[in-house]
Amino acid sequence: MDHLTSMAVFARVVEAQSFSSAARALGLSKSAVSKHIGRLEDRLGARLLNRTTRRLSLTEMGEVYYRHCARILREAEEADLEVGRLQDEP
Repeated sequence: MDHLTSMAVFARVVEAQSFSSAARALGLSKSAVSKHIGRLEDRLGARLLNRTTRRLSLTEMGEVYYRHCARILREAEEADLEVGRLQDEP
């Protein structure tokens, strides 16, 4: 799975505060979202989220990682928009 995609899934989970809500928003299954998060945590060697049946919260490392993910995803979106604007110019 693409690393940037997993970062986007992680950011959506954090923002939605739920795997299920993030899955619905992304058009993925809950298990696909869970796999993205699990592989991301494995790759980093760090737990990003504390999960219980009723609550989801960021670990300290998760907070740091989320800030970076959010910035990277914003910059990627801005890059797409800027290229689109340049293509619209005569």
